[in-house]
Amino acid sequence: MMAVERIHHVAVNVTDLAQSRRFYTEVLGLSEIPRPDFDFPGAWFALGAQQLHLIVHPPARTLRETKEIDSRDGHFALRVRSYLEALDHLRALDVPHSARPQGKTSFQQIFITDPDGNVIELNAERA
Repeated sequence: MMAVERIHHVAVNVTDLAQSRRFYTEVLGLSEIPRPDFDFPGAWFALGAQQLHLIVHPPARTLRETKEIDSRDGHFALRVRSYLEALDHLRALDVPHSARPQGKTSFQQIFITDPDGNVIELNAERA
């Protein structure tokens, strides 16, 4: 039997690498890490012991025509230290979001999208 230890990385498709780099560093505060010299553009970011890989592959398959955030779309989740700090940060940057402080989960959730429509869940322990 195969023994899976943990998620190593999540990869998302993006169309504009510069715009996506700004989003993942300025909005989410991630640190970019070295990436091999592949024959296609992209960027890698540290997520604790895991990684997030951006792959330029226009058009991104998750790009949406609508501005509504669908939490049931494929997404990845990032745990944040404070729900309220995250919410304040997103509001200060005028980032569209869907806040769910009292959902059915045992944690609070905020859903956002990156510039290509990839859904990202931010969650925190209930206060």
